[in-house]
Amino acid sequence: QVQLVESGGGLVQAGGSLRLSCAASGRTLSNYIMGWFRQAPGKEREFVAAITRRGISTYYADSVKGRFTISRDNAKSTVYLQMSSLKPEDTAVYYCAADAYYRSSASIEPNDYDYWGQGTQVTVSS
Repeated sequence: QVQLVESGGGLVQAGGSLRLSCAASGRTLSNYIMGWFRQAPGKEREFVAAITRRGISTYYADSVKGRFTISRDNAKSTVYLQMSSLKPEDTAVYYCAADAYYRSSASIEPNDYDYWGQGTQVTVSS
């Protein structure tokens, strides 16, 4: 089992940048595919980005491709989401999640992830 804690959210102007961190404790982080999801008020939770266990492959939602970068440091048990060129529509609670299943590639489905953090709020003002 792994526990996840997100940090780094906040209020930023459109066009600005933020870096989210997800600190893991418990089981070794390298056992998990990691993902970032977000949920805006009144909307369903949606996939943002994911990274495979050793960080070899990354996946992005079309809406964030070219603006967001997911990375991981297994030695530090931390996953990152660097967000640039932020837009008001990026406003949401951002969650990191861990998938314990041994897949050949990362899933974009929230139900495939086994462990979740509590979320961190990102607000982008226009």
